[in-house]
Amino acid sequence: MFKSAAALAAIAALIMPVLPALADPDPVGSAGAPVVDDGRVISSPPATLTATDGATLTISATEETQQVVAPLTTAISTREYLVGGVFRGSVTGSGATPKGILEVGYQIGCGIDMGTGPGILLGGNAGGNASFGIAAVPGLGVLPIPNAGVQAGGSFTVALKPGIVLTVPVTKKRYQGEAPRVSIRSYRVRIDGCVGESFIRSYAILARSTAERETILSWYGATKAV
Repeated sequence: MFKSAAALAAIAALIMPVLPALADPDPVGSAGAPVVDDGRVISSPPATLTATDGATLTISATEETQQVVAPLTTAISTREYLVGGVFRGSVTGSGATPKGILEVGYQIGCGIDMGTGPGILLGGNAGGNASFGIAAVPGLGVLPIPNAGVQAGGSFTVALKPGIVLTVPVTKKRYQGEAPRVSIRSYRVRIDGCVGESFIRSYAILARSTAERETILSWYGATKAV
């Protein structure tokens, strides 16, 4: 009896270190859960330009969002996004009060374009032939026997084209001052006829105008692949 008890104690001593690992496995929630895209985008660094008259133009962006949403058309070839952000311009060192236009918008790229082509092309052909032979029919003699045949064929072709880039201007703000700004929230942009992967990025163009010159600075946000 004591030998049996000692054997059980030895077995228990071997099993006990393993039991915590079996009873408390690594949590699966954080590692196995799908990653949810909340739409937040890290903005590109500011762009700066110094004009020949000493004025400095700067464009920057913060709080950018580019959220993929289901298209209202429910078409699988439509890509639609809910976008937003704060886009700032700055014009300093110009002497007089600066004025011009701050344009903000989005560019959507499509790897394969099906929207600007002829779409689905249908084709077909048909033909026929006829001939006559003779056969001996008891009681009626020799009679002509007609033979006829018809052939038909059809085809369809999906017209695909290399990718395109669609530019969607959201606003063109006329400003007068050193710090123009555009704020966008929950603005929907889309592209139709897109097959395969799509890409989206924001852009801003700051134009400063004087009586004698025009200075233009462009800025492009980070590209997001969908």
